[in-house]
Amino acid sequence: MTKPTTIREDQDSFFYNLRFMLIVCVLVGNALEPLITRFAGAEALFLWIYTFHMPLFVWVTGYFARHSLQGTTGRNVLKQIAMQYVLFQTLYALMDYTVFHTPHMRLSFFAPYLLLWFLASHFCWRLLLRLTLSWKPLYRLIASVLLGIIAGYLPIDGFWLSFSRTFVFLPFFMIGYDYGGSIRSRLQSGLARSVAASLSAGLLIWIALGGLEISAGWLMGSMTYAELGRHEWYAGIYRLGIYALEIGSSALFLAWVPCLTSKLTDLGRRTLYVFLLHGFLIRLTIWSGVYNYMETSLYIPIIVSIALMFAIVLAHPAIRHAFRPLIEPDISRFHFNRQRGLKRSAS
Repeated sequence: MTKPTTIREDQDSFFYNLRFMLIVCVLVGNALEPLITRFAGAEALFLWIYTFHMPLFVWVTGYFARHSLQGTTGRNVLKQIAMQYVLFQTLYALMDYTVFHTPHMRLSFFAPYLLLWFLASHFCWRLLLRLTLSWKPLYRLIASVLLGIIAGYLPIDGFWLSFSRTFVFLPFFMIGYDYGGSIRSRLQSGLARSVAASLSAGLLIWIALGGLEISAGWLMGSMTYAELGRHEWYAGIYRLGIYALEIGSSALFLAWVPCLTSKLTDLGRRTLYVFLLHGFLIRLTIWSGVYNYMETSLYIPIIVSIALMFAIVLAHPAIRHAFRPLIEPDISRFHFNRQRGLKRSAS
């Protein structure tokens, strides 16, 4: 009777380990972005990260949604995501207004601030999944891929409530929810794992040698085909090609992820804090002007090391203790008991 629990814990440890590795990639990617037009090495590492880190992050999110999609728990998660979005959209806007004195700055909840697109999309992914729970998983996957392709044709600003990214990355959320556990159980070990890890590193080298000649916009998923310079009716085929690249790169990167429970697993349980708070650090670093003094690509490993340090610090239990009321508020306080309300009205 204990074997299924052991398998479940082993799977969850793998996904928590992966989640922390991915949040480190998020920090590295955001920290490198100001340098990608100056150093080829920074651009290569940036593109390599973007071939897998967001698809896998969405995949992991879909996997963990299996435990909290329906019922009271599911509704509370939706409330929490909405509250996080409103709160941090406001806080980031206030930082722009008070610290950076951004000209013509205005607070809008319809244009997610930088990394907050993920919250808007996560909210929509959960709603779309709840609406299609009666479908067979294969039908959900096919529909999500079609929506991801069609979204690129629509003449709509992709940044509006993260419309474009919601549909572009929707297939990975569905795969994580429906197939995350089975995919994990089929991951090879030993020689096959070593070969996959080597191929993942080889992909980075190939990109560094100029093998991937595409705009980063294709990997970010936030732009229409027209904005990406493709006006042909068959532009959706390019999206299918990007999906193939992301799936292949993601599968290879999984070979780097340890399976055993460790300190990494514990850090992976608190990636939400890293995700929501690191934007302040990145923005302040860019505003400080420190990037202006980076005149050589030798700073790239330093940036990677600092990003890793930031991730470890922000995932520390002390940070969670300090910011939990802000990031994970008690949703039960906002629960309205209808029966109690009726009794009060009657009295």
